[in-house]
Amino acid sequence: MSHFRAPQVSSPTRVLLVCGAMPDNGTCPDENAQSARLTHIARETLETIGIECDVLDLSLVTSECPLHLHPGKDCMSTAMPRGHGPCSCHPQHGLGQTPDRMATIRERWTAAHAVLIITPVHWCQSPGPLKQMIDRLVWADSGGQAAPAKTSELAGFGRPMHLAGRAYGVVVHGDAAGIESSRRPLCDWLDWMGFIDAGAVARLDRCIGCNESGEPGRYALDRALNEQDETRQAAQSIAQAVAELRGGRLKSLQSERPRPG
Repeated sequence: MSHFRAPQVSSPTRVLLVCGAMPDNGTCPDENAQSARLTHIARETLETIGIECDVLDLSLVTSECPLHLHPGKDCMSTAMPRGHGPCSCHPQHGLGQTPDRMATIRERWTAAHAVLIITPVHWCQSPGPLKQMIDRLVWADSGGQAAPAKTSELAGFGRPMHLAGRAYGVVVHGDAAGIESSRRPLCDWLDWMGFIDAGAVARLDRCIGCNESGEPGRYALDRALNEQDETRQAAQSIAQAVAELRGGRLKSLQSERPRPG
């Protein structure tokens, strides 16, 4: 039996805010990351209209030792029949792969009605811990059991989609290149996992302080009033999508996961 549980029908509306920034005061003194500030803006926007927020701050993976996020082996993107345990996606105590954050991270994804990812660009890519979490969540979509995963794979391409049906938004920011090429795969991944996008307003890629130097990034964000407002609009779009979703008026256009090409 899978350990995944969908939010209860009667539970308060809950949005998971995933902050992908690595710097925080624990590892970079006097540094308030742009993603962290944009996450705070989104949280204020949602809580003002009565939505419960859970902030998943991935910077804690590096600033709060010995808590770790072990990488997945990416089985399901390279050879789907191998997408079953035991492997490093379920840390082995005998190899010292503990403690590991993924168990609590999965619970927070499953408890949410929607997810909003806010992340910077690291050399045209998502930050490392964000990508590690993605790889682990994709593997977890198999249900975490070897025999059912193998049987499902041999029968075709059908596979349990435990996180499907939630709404999503993505806000990607950078100061040079790579914002669009980073935002697109995040949205593609969420689509593939069966999430329902909250509209174009909630799929942002923006440059903040593009190619500027000589001052902390927080000052560039102070001037980026349009980007701050667009983040509020993205949060509002998430709130509207969740209301439609919980009212049975929002459905995914995908009846099932597409067969890989």
